[in-house]
Amino acid sequence: MKWIGERISFVDDKQKTTFVIYPEGKGIVKSLMGAWFSMWMIIGSVVIWYYFTFPLNQQLSLILIVFLVFWFYYAVKVGRSFFWILWGKELIKVNEAALTYKKSVRNYGKAIPYYLENIQKIRMYQPKETSLQAVWEASPWVRGGERIEFDYMGKTIRLGRKLNEKDSKLFFNLLTKRVDERLRKVKN
Repeated sequence: MKWIGERISFVDDKQKTTFVIYPEGKGIVKSLMGAWFSMWMIIGSVVIWYYFTFPLNQQLSLILIVFLVFWFYYAVKVGRSFFWILWGKELIKVNEAALTYKKSVRNYGKAIPYYLENIQKIRMYQPKETSLQAVWEASPWVRGGERIEFDYMGKTIRLGRKLNEKDSKLFFNLLTKRVDERLRKVKN
């Protein structure tokens, strides 16, 4: 196993190249998000317990239901980001037939193959450091911020979450090189 930067590892075989991109490992971010998520779950549990335990008038019942809808939405969003930071990784495999991409939390996730002959225009995307998008994508509760993208049958596929500029360039160069090599092998 070889490393590109601190977060990307890869293994080169004759038949395939496998990349693994790990999330940022900031301990304070994990602790704060874990505390926030735990408190958010406790708040929701107390509201649900209150809703089913005490008799409520129609107006208070409606307010609690609206609150719980918003609570559930943010519990899912932050919970997914928190679990991604703890156990997530991106798995990319390039072989003669396809580039297979999987966003995995522990071992859960779906591997999607993208056939090499249909991949067009692999490119790198890096927002300006002073832009609102860069600040938004740097926040820990946002899972996005993909840096590599390509066109596939009318869709734009993105990968490489929250990679810095240096790691993005190194990963982009190696990925495009391996895809080109595999395509040349198939054509010959």
